[in-house]
Amino acid sequence: MYQNPEQMHDSTVKAPVDNTVEAPMDMSPEGPVDITGEAVVEERNGSEQESFRVVHYQKPLSTAMLDTTSLQNPASENSSQISDTMPDASLEGPFGVGPLVFPSLQCFNNINFFLFTFCLLSLAQGTIFGLNDISTGNYERDLYLSHAENVVLTSAYDLASLLVAIFVAHYGCRGNRSKWLAAAAFLVGLGSILLAVPYLKYEIVRPLEINEELCIDEEQRTMPNCEENIVPFKSEIISFSIIGQSLQGIAGMPMYILGVTYIYDSIPTYMAGIYLGIADAAQVLGYGLGFVVGSPNLRPSLNDSSEEELSGNYLLWQFNWFVGFLSATLLAWLTVFPFLCFPHSLPGTHKLKRKENESFLLYKKLKHMKYGYHLQDLFHALWCLLKNPLLMCYSMCKATESLALIGVSEFLPKYLENQFLLSPSRATLLTGIILVPGGAIGNFLGGFIVSKLKMSCRSQMKFIIITSIISLLLLILNISVKCERVKFAGITDNYDGTGSFGNLTAPCNAHCGCSSSIYSSVCGRDDIEYFSPCFAGCLTSKKLYYEKTFYNCTCIKHGLANADSDADPIDAIPGTCNTRCYALPLFFAFFFSSIAFSSSAAIPITLIILRTLPPNLHSLGIALTYTTLRLFGSIPGPLLFRFTASSSCTYWDINKCGLRGRCWIYNKLKMMSILMGLCIFCKLTTTLLTLLALFKYNVIKVGSEDTKKRKGAKTRIK
Repeated sequence: MYQNPEQMHDSTVKAPVDNTVEAPMDMSPEGPVDITGEAVVEERNGSEQESFRVVHYQKPLSTAMLDTTSLQNPASENSSQISDTMPDASLEGPFGVGPLVFPSLQCFNNINFFLFTFCLLSLAQGTIFGLNDISTGNYERDLYLSHAENVVLTSAYDLASLLVAIFVAHYGCRGNRSKWLAAAAFLVGLGSILLAVPYLKYEIVRPLEINEELCIDEEQRTMPNCEENIVPFKSEIISFSIIGQSLQGIAGMPMYILGVTYIYDSIPTYMAGIYLGIADAAQVLGYGLGFVVGSPNLRPSLNDSSEEELSGNYLLWQFNWFVGFLSATLLAWLTVFPFLCFPHSLPGTHKLKRKENESFLLYKKLKHMKYGYHLQDLFHALWCLLKNPLLMCYSMCKATESLALIGVSEFLPKYLENQFLLSPSRATLLTGIILVPGGAIGNFLGGFIVSKLKMSCRSQMKFIIITSIISLLLLILNISVKCERVKFAGITDNYDGTGSFGNLTAPCNAHCGCSSSIYSSVCGRDDIEYFSPCFAGCLTSKKLYYEKTFYNCTCIKHGLANADSDADPIDAIPGTCNTRCYALPLFFAFFFSSIAFSSSAAIPITLIILRTLPPNLHSLGIALTYTTLRLFGSIPGPLLFRFTASSSCTYWDINKCGLRGRCWIYNKLKMMSILMGLCIFCKLTTTLLTLLALFKYNVIKVGSEDTKKRKGAKTRIK
């Protein structure tokens, strides 16, 4: 029964308990707030407080819940402000697609299965990233891409994600985020198929000209017709690659914005680091898996294969590329149906007792900010976030960490290949299976440590500073790990004074007409490395114990010659000369540890951003972070590293038509200085930005405490 309003003549009159329903209260830093967002009126008279109840809130429970649902429904057209509380129980639903709900599948309606599904999708996209990076290297080498084409290929993913990040966060956070993830999973698979099409449709891995391996008179060689387009289908290959990478970029934003906030909203704060660490580690492991899958498909050296193998396996290698991308597609599409089945909020989300957010002055300004559906509301919210010093500091930290990761992925295979004399395939493989897991371990341990120790924001900032300094010290130690330089004919050796530095051609091989488009290094009996048997002046070769050996090399005049079974002296053997360098394990130990400590800062940075923003701005804050990362990290990063890598190149692949391809030989000392210098610069910047954020945090925190004291003093005076 309802009370008559006329009976409410005195504040001491109270309604029967069983006939009234109080509006749920949300304790904010400003005081009690009811479900409508209006403060409950309180009167203070000395030490006594008298609360007034509003009659129109005294309704049956079902009516009150209907009003609550309409007020808190994110999809409501009349809502001008997103609720700052956790989603109510009405948004929690069963595991199913529309009316298709099966009781036997409800065991999957939990955060653990959602995390498992999200990790599968992250693993698939990470694998595609790894395969695509190696594939782009193939295009650069075999298709003789121009500088502009290289820029477009390396920036397509980041440009696409930059354009959609803010809008995905603005509109996606209001709907069912799991449905957005289902659409992202479909786009990941579709983009992977487009990246695979060139390997199925075109002849990309082209057979080499075997006869150029040995020294043959230039008059007997077949000269190419440079008037014809060397790669008539190059534009189609680039188009497929750009569209495929753009789809990956569009799909990545729902994954790493809405997926992260969905996980964060569905678990207690103290567990957030572990769950987000596992999700990040899955993507890094996928990237390493892409390297492992793609490295065997790199075009083999002439030293490693016979003519029959080279002529018969090109189609098989192209098919292997297609199978790699297709497998990632199937893995991504396997997650579409589960994401379609997840509800708006997982069961029990509204019951979570979340640790109080960092309540300082800046947070209070954002907390009560009106954030509606219109674009002007979006721009107003973005302007407020741009004035948040903590958010901007850690967005820049994400950008510098991205730069370091790009530097490692761009430089490391080349560095291993040149510094430790590894084949391209082995250098790429080692990068994937040894160093990339360091990032995954670091991501997981960083989230695990801050969660288990239940670190505050201030403690997490100190954790980031400590791990960054340790990573910096390990990088500095890596500078001392190096091997002695091998004598290289035409680069560090001038053919016993008959040639010149920087020129592979000398009088002893001038008649051979050798091409620098084929890098097939050999080690002469004089312990000098030559670019190819042709540049060593070798006239004949034999197959000895499944390995080629070279004879009658006009440029090799010194050293002890071993005789083969036919008593013919061997002048050169395939491969690089043995420097007897055993520093590779030490290099990996230092670099692996450096990457692990560096990556351990990723999850704490994300947690600080989420904990210092109100829930209604979580998605937009993460989107702004990714936008900053793209603008200052992943878009200029590849261009910066490619430019610096080019400056350390000693010898380029220039074919007979004058087109420049990949770099064959690097200046090892300069390359090491660039790689380590840029990584050290990135870690120093992260450390300084975190120190600045810690200083700003302390200032804001002190200001907040002083304000609370002043308010308390005014209340006592009254």
